Amino acid sequence: MRIGISIPVRDLQNDHAGIAQFSREAEDLGFTHLRVPDRLAATDVDHVHEPLTLLAWVAAHTDSIELVPSVIVLPTRQTIVVAKQAAEIDQLSGGRLRFGVGVGAREEDYAIFGQEFALRGKRCDEQITILRRLWTEEAVHFNGRWDRLQGERINPLPVQQPIPIWIGGAQIPGAPVIRRIGRVADGWFALMAPEAYPDVREAIEHQAEAAGRDAAKIGSESAVQIVGKTEAEWLAEVEAWRETGVTHLCLRTLGVGLQTNGHLEALHGAREALNRL
Repeated sequence: MRIGISIPVRDLQNDHAGIAQFSREAEDLGFTHLRVPDRLAATDVDHVHEPLTLLAWVAAHTDSIELVPSVIVLPTRQTIVVAKQAAEIDQLSGGRLRFGVGVGAREEDYAIFGQEFALRGKRCDEQITILRRLWTEEAVHFNGRWDRLQGERINPLPVQQPIPIWIGGAQIPGAPVIRRIGRVADGWFALMAPEAYPDVREAIEHQAEAAGRDAAKIGSESAVQIVGKTEAEWLAEVEAWRETGVTHLCLRTLGVGLQTNGHLEALHGAREALNRL
């Protein structure tokens, strides 16, 4: 199980030096990936940087750690623009982007960007197809419901051919996102308790097999909050997730208003605790 950590952007806000230091130290401590959330527009108090811009900046401050937006609300964005942004991050980072996407649950976001909330799943499916073609082909011809390409291309292409796409969303057996994950995703973000994971995984495997895919090649990632709990409590959650067979885990130090030093202490403490497992 690969263990990464979220960059605590909501707490660190505009402490750019702190974000860079947190990212570098996470890499030095052996965490495998960094995650950041997406929110383009908000009416609440969340302080969230635009994730792709932030990850391009983080790429310049790190050397090997994987970079993961989790997740880009894909149907609110222009397909060819986000394809170019992702390809650029992959180039700048030397092939370190794992691209998390989803459709979101906030209807007001879709109104802001002039997109249809009810059709977000269908648009996401079309966009995923286009992204993979733009990341791997020299010229793309595509006549879709939302996007039409007449030989356009991304230049330079990303290092990864294609960039892996992981999908997030509310996952219950029978939900549309289950079909999307099983049929097109390289992996998925498990938004549930460990005991619910096996049933969802089975549903995803069924969809993958129906599409002629090898379900064993589809990764999965869960998350564990580590601040505000005893070490024994969150380590027990890590072990519970390990037993499910998830391929990735993300630790979080968010949500209790820590300043930079507090997050760095939590980061180092988490590494020491994991080393004792």
